[in-house]
Amino acid sequence: MRSTDVTLLFVLVALGLSGCGTMSRTARVESPVPPPIGAAIAPLAEAPTSPTMAATSQATVSPDVPRAAAVSTGTANEGRDSVAITDDRFDEMVMVLLVQSAPAAKDEDAVEEEYDPWEKFNEKTFELNRRMDRYVLKPVAKAYDKVMPDRLQNMVSNGFDNLRWVPRFVNSLLQAKWNGAGRELGPFLINSTVGIGGLFDIAKQEFGLEKSREDFGQTLGVWGAKPGPYLILPLLPPLTVRDAIGFAVDGAMNPLNYVLPLVWDRFGMQAGDAVNDRALNLELYQGFEETVIDMYSAVRHGYLQRREQLIKE
Repeated sequence: MRSTDVTLLFVLVALGLSGCGTMSRTARVESPVPPPIGAAIAPLAEAPTSPTMAATSQATVSPDVPRAAAVSTGTANEGRDSVAITDDRFDEMVMVLLVQSAPAAKDEDAVEEEYDPWEKFNEKTFELNRRMDRYVLKPVAKAYDKVMPDRLQNMVSNGFDNLRWVPRFVNSLLQAKWNGAGRELGPFLINSTVGIGGLFDIAKQEFGLEKSREDFGQTLGVWGAKPGPYLILPLLPPLTVRDAIGFAVDGAMNPLNYVLPLVWDRFGMQAGDAVNDRALNLELYQGFEETVIDMYSAVRHGYLQRREQLIKE
């Protein structure tokens, strides 16, 4: 068996062992930890070109810019009260900007970064994920959006995000980012108490505390592990072999795996999280498909560049 086949088999086994909890969004492509079922394919749904999106794509966005600020001038979310743009959604937005501003010619470093020996498999899976979003997740999210008020959607999103503090906290410690660990522990304690189980992000609203964006894939990168081949799996966000291993480890740290021991219960929770997140961001990615010619290559380039940035932070 070839070495690449062995590597792919290992990743698939690792993902399977971690259970449905690995499908949680902790990102987010950011993924600090990647998003839930279908969330990674959310920006790939068909939508008309948005002048605001086209204008935004020419801007330079710093990784430290608050997530909500990155889209505060857009028309996509007008009418929503304090819409929660998650880290995952923000990072996918940055991915689009990276794609738009990337030079046409690639140097040797760029070619090495975009190591994609499984491209044929990845492209087929990528298209499958797009269709799943277009014909399943997006219609369900639209129906959900009509019956669920925006404020309740934000509360649900805050609650799920509060549960995902454990991987972010642990990976901040593993990377010796003590400030990041403090920015996880403090908000968790505040939001879990004053914020009624995390339904309200009091730590951010009242104290300006932003959560960190660390995941085990980044931890492996900080420790010197190479990303390995690019990888697209069904119903999961873009990955590399390194990030797939990190995804599985972070999923094993998800508290839902232990609070909800039954697989179908966890699957239901993750599916609900995915639908809620998709509903919150129905209009955020207008014009994405219209402004990118080669969607697969664009997503690959944006994802790999973004992950490299996060590791260097």
